[in-house]
Order: sequence, then C-alpha cells, then structure tokens
Amino acid sequence: MTTRRRGLSLLLVAGLGLGAVSCGSGDDKPGAQGSGGPVTITVGCQPPKSNPKEREAWDADVAAFQKLHPDITIESKDAFPCINPDTFQAKLAGGTQEDVFYVYYTDVQKIIKARQAADISQYIGEVKAAKDLRPDVQGVFKDGDKTYGLPRNNYNMGLVYNRKLFTQAGLDPDSPPKTWAEVQAAAKKIAGLGAGYVGFGEYSAGNTGGWHFAASLYARGGSMVGDDGKTAAFNSPEGKAVLENLKTMRWNDNSMGSKQLLQWEDLMRMMGSGKLGMMIGAPDVVQSVNNDFQGKFEDYGVTAVPESEGKSSLSGGDGYMFNPKASPEKIKAGLLWLEFHELTPGQGQFNYARAKEQGRPVGLPIPDLYGDSAPGKEIVALRKQFATVPVDHFTPYVTAQSTITNKLEPPKAQELYAVLDVAMSAVLTRQDADIDKLLSDAESKANKILAKNT
Repeated sequence: MTTRRRGLSLLLVAGLGLGAVSCGSGDDKPGAQGSGGPVTITVGCQPPKSNPKEREAWDADVAAFQKLHPDITIESKDAFPCINPDTFQAKLAGGTQEDVFYVYYTDVQKIIKARQAADISQYIGEVKAAKDLRPDVQGVFKDGDKTYGLPRNNYNMGLVYNRKLFTQAGLDPDSPPKTWAEVQAAAKKIAGLGAGYVGFGEYSAGNTGGWHFAASLYARGGSMVGDDGKTAAFNSPEGKAVLENLKTMRWNDNSMGSKQLLQWEDLMRMMGSGKLGMMIGAPDVVQSVNNDFQGKFEDYGVTAVPESEGKSSLSGGDGYMFNPKASPEKIKAGLLWLEFHELTPGQGQFNYARAKEQGRPVGLPIPDLYGDSAPGKEIVALRKQFATVPVDHFTPYVTAQSTITNKLEPPKAQELYAVLDVAMSAVLTRQDADIDKLLSDAESKANKILAKNT
C-alpha cells in the first residue's frame, strides 16, 4: 500500500488529488438543491497542517460547497490519525464524534454490529453516484439490505515491477506476468543480470509476511478464514501453492536473493535502488518509491497479482459513516458533501487539474470506486488528461480490474499475519522447511486466535 501499510492507510489519498471544484452553482451540480434548512455538520479527516497542499484543497472545497449550499455549514476536524480505535467509543459516548466520521474498511462491520453508525438506507437514493459504485466497494458499507456509509478510497493489491529491468533482461515491459510460472521465469532472467539483482522480493517479518501471504492466497482463489469467521482456511491447496512457489524461487532458482526476513522498508528501498524486479504491492507503491526511495515513476509498472483474474485480490480503503445520533438533516447534508467531495469526477478528490497545478502526482489508478461504469471511465480520462506520471504503465492493472473481486482482510488480521510470518520466513530461510507442517502449525494457532475473537 502507499505509504507504509502498518496502520497508515489513511495516507493513501495523499497525492491523489484531495481536492476542489469549480465554484459555480446551479442544479446541474451534485446536490445543488440544498437540505431544507440551516444545518451545521462536523466532518472528520481534514488533511492536517503538515500536508499544506491537501489542506488548501480541502478548505477550497468546503468554501465551494458552502457557496452551492448556503444553508449548510461544515466544521472540519483534522485529528490525526483520522480514526483511533482506542478513543472511538469514548468520543461516541461523549458526544464528540463527528457527524460524518472517517473509517477504514476493516472497521466498518464492527461499527455496524456495535450500532455505532446511523442507518442511511432511506437517504442513499438521493446520492445519484451511488448507483454506479462498484458493488464490492459499496458492499463494504452494507449489512444485508441496509447501508451505513460511502467509500472515499479503494485499492487492491497488484504486482509492481521494474520496467527498466524487464527490458534489460529481454522481457516485454508491456506484457508483464499473468501466472506465477511466468513470474518465476522472469525472476530468473532478472536475477541473471548480475550480482545484487533480485528477481522477486517478498516480506517475511513484522506481520508483513503474513499480509503478503494473504494477498497471494486470495489471488489463487483461497481464503484466510472460513465463511463463519471462526476457523482458519489457509491450510489448503492454495495456501500450500503460495509457499511452494516461494520455496522454488528461493532455493531452486536463486532468484530471490540471499537476504531474507524483509519488512516494508526493505523492499521499498530495493525497488528504489533499481535492483529489484518484482514485488506484490498496490499501485501507490510506485509513488512511495518515487517520493521516498530515489526511484523514478517512469521506471515502474503495475499489473494484477498473477492468477487473480476471475478471482479475488486483497483490498483495502476508507470512507465515511454517520454518527448514530445525527439528525436526518445532518445525514442529508453529509451525503451532499460526500457526493460533492468524494464521488464526483472532476471535482473534490478527483480534481486532477488542480492536483497537477499543485505539483502533486496524477495518474495512479486509485481510488477505483466505479470500475468500468460511466463515472469510472470519466475519471480514467481525466487522469490521463492531467497525468504527471506514465498512465500507460498501469494499464495492465486497470484492464484486469473488471474481472477481480475485492476481498477484505480477515478478522484478527494482524494476529493471523504474525502467525503466518513464521511459515513465510521458514520457507525463505530454510531449504528443508516442511510446508505441510508449517501450515498445520499455523492453522492450529490461528484457530485459537479466532476462537477468542468469537
């Protein structure tokens, strides 16, 4: 993911164009009809002052929105992080939770089950954009036929690769691998470029190994837990295939390098150095490598995780829900704001013209809220029109999305990832690692964790 996965998913939108809108008015603009009377709403996750460009864009959007809706006042809240599970309940009980509050996808269902968010089903029909949202994305905020929020950001994992190294190794950078067999073959060629070159890199420590195990497992059609969420499901043919593939590349092909027990920053640094051929990661890995690890946007491409087409990809994102104490007037006003700022092509977070003027990168294929629907196509066209990064380098990733279903992290994700770090590190550091035993041991530990969860 963007920026560091460890709890910083809210930064995914930085650099994507959190932004504004033309300041015109009229009924052709989303929600130009007003909400029926003066109302003030508090809205969470205003960019902090440490992100001045994003903050400036947000404030401009608030001013533009209030010009369109003189009867609505927005009070922005910039608490960082935007949501803190440790204080969430206290804020809700104390009446300080925002009317429109920010959430990670992974917290949504817990909030719904605890009745900590308002049911907005009767109002969602007023959000014209909602009908075009990807069903799997909007489904994150649903429980049965009831709706409790709207998405702001959505991404899923892909395969990030160094196009420059592909060319040097005699591979076609416009035709990246679609199967793990093709990844193996490409990794061997890249590793063969000389000392220090690594064909494929993988995590195996700090819970990151288990995280990427889940990404590879989902792409093969497997699951981390059973449908009831009470038992582990990764000790499966798909789970075994994940570890066998890594063991082969590490020990038979010698295409993964000898340095293992890698965590988040290690692979990012390797990719930025120009010596790593491929790694699993969301498209914003390219932005982070460019901004923080001396890489260059033009050297990288992204495609889908191998073999995920027609199956699933580990996904994540964020959005907004409503305080259960919010009045109907506040909910309606909040929906108008969310449609204005988060869901309309060409404005709010999709104001790529402004993002380009501000010097922020434009062209990453996230957030993907609409898929191949009309708004989705319009957003893609705008990204290309105002692009500051090579949009075509993400084409393989974008093309595959229509056949891939987003799949969220499992319950007790971090604890399960820690358990699977053991299996991941074992196959990458011990040539005689027993995959069947590793998965059996991990399954036993995971079942105890999940039993506590239920």
